[in-house]
Amino acid sequence: MWQLLLGRAASSVTAIVRQLADVAEHSFDIAIIGGGITGAGIARHASQAGLKTVLLEANDFAAGTSSRSTKLIHGGLRYLAMGDIALVRETALERKSVLQMAPYLAEPRWMLVPAATRSELVKLRTGIGVYERLGAVERSDRHASWNAERLAREEPIFNSDTYPWVCAYREYLTDDARLVLATLRSAAGYGAHLCNYTAVTRIDQDAQGCTLSVEDRVADECFDLRAAVVVNATGPWVESVLGGTQKRLQLSKGVHIVVPHEKLPLNHMLVLNTSDGRSIFSIPRRHVTYVGTTDTHFPGGAGVWPEVALEDVEYLLAPLARYFRIPELKKADVMGAWAGLRALVHQPGKAPKEMSRKDEVWVQRRLISIAGGKLTSFRKMAETAMSAVGKILDKRLDMPEPLARLPGGDIDDVGKFRDEIARRYRLEGAVAERLVRLYGSEVPNLLGEQPQPVANSVFAEEIRWSLANESIVHLEDLLYRRLRVAWFDPTEVEPVLLAGAEIMGEHFHWSEAARQQEIDATRTRLAQDLGFVSR
Repeated sequence: MWQLLLGRAASSVTAIVRQLADVAEHSFDIAIIGGGITGAGIARHASQAGLKTVLLEANDFAAGTSSRSTKLIHGGLRYLAMGDIALVRETALERKSVLQMAPYLAEPRWMLVPAATRSELVKLRTGIGVYERLGAVERSDRHASWNAERLAREEPIFNSDTYPWVCAYREYLTDDARLVLATLRSAAGYGAHLCNYTAVTRIDQDAQGCTLSVEDRVADECFDLRAAVVVNATGPWVESVLGGTQKRLQLSKGVHIVVPHEKLPLNHMLVLNTSDGRSIFSIPRRHVTYVGTTDTHFPGGAGVWPEVALEDVEYLLAPLARYFRIPELKKADVMGAWAGLRALVHQPGKAPKEMSRKDEVWVQRRLISIAGGKLTSFRKMAETAMSAVGKILDKRLDMPEPLARLPGGDIDDVGKFRDEIARRYRLEGAVAERLVRLYGSEVPNLLGEQPQPVANSVFAEEIRWSLANESIVHLEDLLYRRLRVAWFDPTEVEPVLLAGAEIMGEHFHWSEAARQQEIDATRTRLAQDLGFVSR
């Protein structure tokens, strides 16, 4: 059994290799700007459809919105109440697509929606029933009502005096940054060239295609390349690439906060209502529980690190006392936080929470821009963008295998595989769970025979794997978007930081000064995440 698992994992290795010599001064059928989930999905579609593909990301892959989501593969139940049935149906159905492509990145969890009265419970059951039918949910996996007695067993801290019922239904928890990386690696397997820290500074169009001026932010060098079509999938930066004066996007800031699991010890995901009528989530993950998200107008320009303001933190902490029997949580209890910007298609007169998450495409000769949409529907967004590409190139650009497994996706039973990993390496179940949920079937190939821990649940082999296969450049890339310890294992940050600096320093031949600079920059970044604590 073990040799079979090891063989399957070894056969699936596909690396993202940052080789700009293969890109500079070359010509491509399609150049994609933006290395978030939308750009990754388009690169996978384009390369599988046979196009010579290059993707250029100015920062790290998933550095922006695509690592700052609520980490859910879901249809957006609240959009049903807004009447956006087409969007709900598409995204609810796409949950199955993600589950098929990468089962380790679509973990089924119960989502609990509280009800104060029986009439509220009936309304919830009706709405969730419609949602499940739109998403073609199997009858055996549909919603159920939990009363106070069951709630006392399942969620002991839940305030069932105020909310004596919940409607429990299935949603999927994911890791957004890892989903981006798996999708990019799939594209690399079909021949796509993928470059992070590579900024497009200018696009010139002519009758035959486009010339892109590009800056390599690692080597501090500039070069040009050609592409028949350019797709602008830069999320909050779409308008700056698109140009013009027309208002097309509204930026919305979403904040999440992280508290120790022992201070908010939940077993399931819950939907909570805020004082202004919005819904937020509380989600347990390993040693932490995170709460979010806010949805507020963001007047500033696009940026990779929007500020987490004290009022954002207080807004998310406020509902907890109403739903849970716990000591009051304060800002000092928050051990991690992140903020991301959503690029919503502008709808005059509407607040961000009222705006549709539907995507939209704009075509300017050979420049195609796409914005809006949801993490869950990235595959459908790619189809939309590639339809526009096909019209320009006068080609049919279907994918031969649209639901082909992503790297790491060769698992039929995630729980069984996790248990096998735990036995093979003599790991605690939670440690094995973390590894499988990040790397899927590739865990044996990654760990090898005798993995060396650098922290309680992180191994040196993970760092080396990221260097070989996931195009990390900075220490920040490793902690925030590869290993995910910055937000989800904050007590392990310091040993991982030091081990990462040592292993990466050896790999990149960093001087002692360069190594220390990377350590200092990452520590500064971590401190800035919690800057609100001192306010």
